Amino acid sequence: MGTIKTTNIEPIADNGTVTLGSSGDQFTLATGAKSSFLYPAFEAKGGAEQTASDNTWTKLNMNTEVFDTNSMYDTSAYRFTPTVAGKYNVYGQVGIYSNTNYQLQIPNLAIYKNGSNYKYSANNEGNTNYPNERTLTITAVLEMNGSSDYVELYARANVISGVPIFETVSTISNFGAYRIGT
Repeated sequence: MGTIKTTNIEPIADNGTVTLGSSGDQFTLATGAKSSFLYPAFEAKGGAEQTASDNTWTKLNMNTEVFDTNSMYDTSAYRFTPTVAGKYNVYGQVGIYSNTNYQLQIPNLAIYKNGSNYKYSANNEGNTNYPNERTLTITAVLEMNGSSDYVELYARANVISGVPIFETVSTISNFGAYRIGT
């Protein structure tokens, strides 16, 4: 075994490929070396439509993991608590409607950090044009301490009549985050 010390590895040809090892080889990283700065990461979606009280912030039941690189998303508490400090891109999307057609007035979607509303989005069509359904998206970059900070996804809907419904299933909804650096 030998040691190679260098500051730069480049391919011989422009836009070429540099290959380290071959299929099945394993590499050991030194303590503190980062295999990917985009980890930890997760994405989740819900398993069923969720009803809520009118004009009330409601935590979205995103209980089905699409992926969870470091097992840091809690599918029963619907929260992400990363144990690696840094800046995280957090995102979410949900469909919102009233169970009475064309009675949705103001839908909101929010990212909560440590139990408090950190950032929210709204879609206000005004008082004369009530839509049947809206799909809201939100994204935010948050600093997470790597020990106790957590994020959750909440929604709220003000309806003229009926019951607000959050469509957390299928391809309409998601909740996720990934680390983007220190």
